[in-house]
Amino acid sequence: MESVPVRCPACRRDHAYITPVYPCPCGAPTAPPLLRGAPVTPITHRTWNDDWVTVRCRGCGRHDQWPQPELCCPCGTVLRIPVRPVAAPGRTDGGPSRSVRPSHIPLPRTAPAPRPAFRPLTIRTARDAVGAAALYLNWLGYRDVVQPAERPASRIDLRAAGLIAQVDSTTRPTTLRDVECLWLNALSASVSSVFFSLAGYAPDARERADGLGIPLFVMDLTGTPQPVNSPADELLSTGA
Repeated sequence: MESVPVRCPACRRDHAYITPVYPCPCGAPTAPPLLRGAPVTPITHRTWNDDWVTVRCRGCGRHDQWPQPELCCPCGTVLRIPVRPVAAPGRTDGGPSRSVRPSHIPLPRTAPAPRPAFRPLTIRTARDAVGAAALYLNWLGYRDVVQPAERPASRIDLRAAGLIAQVDSTTRPTTLRDVECLWLNALSASVSSVFFSLAGYAPDARERADGLGIPLFVMDLTGTPQPVNSPADELLSTGA
């Protein structure tokens, strides 16, 4: 994985940004090529063109659209990480692709058209984190997503048709016990489960979730969940 130093222009904090790797349809791991030395820019307004970049798979040569690399600084500033331009198929000038929509975007199997872009909820409080997760589940296609007025003893934050979800908004990585408790609650209710975390997952928690088939998502302060294991990738691909 490629790593570049990043300094937030708002608070001057230094970060080491690691490029996210996504699977190409051919199976090869693919990542946007970062442009070292180029200044990062704060994101104040989002557009479709700015949120996606053209990436060429080194394995099969396929050109696809991938999420524009971003970093959320603890100060709250979301930074766009510049990438090296890649020529689209049939071009040699390095200009932007003219594809209407990314061909690799995972879609529900029965969807005749791509989902609309997810509209996140900025996270400022723990309640916002639960609200952002609820919006995401709705976007994935889950019906009747409800959020209890008060958190129950089971720590289940969201319920939907055939699903329960937990949202860990603490500053520590989600633990193995948290994952296993969610699984036991889902097992007793004969439903599926999904976990959302702001601080990521302990290694043993992630390993256990992989074995149990629990989708794990991590959220930054923009409120956009990102899959961190194979079950989450599959859920994002197929939808509810």
